[in-house]
Amino acid sequence: MKLQLFVFETGEKWRRAFLRMVLDAKTGVGHNDYGSIGGVGGGEVSTSDGGKMTQSDLYQRQPLLPQEPWPTKNGGTVLGPVTTAETDFFEDDDDRIDGLKRNVINGGGSVTAIDIDLPHPLRDEKFPKEKWKTFIAFIILVSNFIITTASLAVVHEWVPDKNKYSPLPDVILDIIPTFPGALDISEVIIMISTNVTFLVIVMHKHRFIVFRRVFLILAVLYLMRSVTMYVTVLPLSNPSYYCSPKANSTGFLLIAKRVFQLMSGFGLSINGKHTYCGDFIYSGHTVVLVLCYLIINEYSPKKVVILHWASWTASFLGICFVLLARGHYTVDVLIAYYVTTRIFWVYHTLANHKKLKQATVDNCLSRIWWFRIFCYFEGNVGGPVPRQFNWPLPWPRRFLAKHPNRDS
Repeated sequence: MKLQLFVFETGEKWRRAFLRMVLDAKTGVGHNDYGSIGGVGGGEVSTSDGGKMTQSDLYQRQPLLPQEPWPTKNGGTVLGPVTTAETDFFEDDDDRIDGLKRNVINGGGSVTAIDIDLPHPLRDEKFPKEKWKTFIAFIILVSNFIITTASLAVVHEWVPDKNKYSPLPDVILDIIPTFPGALDISEVIIMISTNVTFLVIVMHKHRFIVFRRVFLILAVLYLMRSVTMYVTVLPLSNPSYYCSPKANSTGFLLIAKRVFQLMSGFGLSINGKHTYCGDFIYSGHTVVLVLCYLIINEYSPKKVVILHWASWTASFLGICFVLLARGHYTVDVLIAYYVTTRIFWVYHTLANHKKLKQATVDNCLSRIWWFRIFCYFEGNVGGPVPRQFNWPLPWPRRFLAKHPNRDS
């Protein structure tokens, strides 16, 4: 009786081993195979103690596994004979592209290679890059940002004269002091938060999916903001805020010039480009600050609690500084927070559940006006995006080999 040990290594983390017992082949005339009680030659088969063959002896004499090699049964290929010598074992070799190659060394010194075909992992197929969709989403974002700045360029002509109309009553602004320099501090916090968020997305393994989602969410938010600021124009919340002189006309060239000036400054006033007034409902500063925190909290590793709390603190302080500078009314901030969080959470709820991507009668979320656009961009994403990170550049190779994908 001999034991055969089959060891198959399918990865760096686990191996699978099979152990089977094989009896010596009988050469006498009284026995032909392991499963027969009566021999072919008519001789009587006896047990080791001289008694008659019993049912238990039959079970013990039968091999535990069929004689068909295990790799052949499971789709592999045996490149040589498999022997039953006592010294049979598998020796690890380098993995090949079409399977795992193992050597079997028997007592006679012959080598047997077993080639096992393994299917390609399906994990990456659930999260395709689809770079062209990411580019289209970026174009949509730029287009909606142009629409928003064009809306502001028109609204600037409709803002009530600050010398005739005082700011609207506001419970929060009426009880806090005015700090004009706080708006610059808020925009510095915005720049830091956006750069950290950009770094988190770039280091993410599925960065193209994350970028695509951020572009679409921002595009929806800016398009809605262009409508809200256009339909309702509020008086200045800070009478000391500088606004460019009105032209008393809304020609195409004038609007295009204002749009170019606003876009060149990324919508910030710290660089002196944002000198047009009327973009109150709702707060763009609050949208960016809240969205940065939501992205970091959603896609960064859960273990990095310090980063999450730092992002939340930065967003909260940035919003407070906007109110201290009287850059917006309190209602602008509240609406911006509500709209940003609802769209972000609804979008990710739809993206994380395959059934919700179908427009059925019971799926009320499919009635959102941007649902068809969502289905186009998220139709091939197979579930929640894992928190995995890798180095985005093809160099240096040493860094890639030393630091593989990181999970949360």
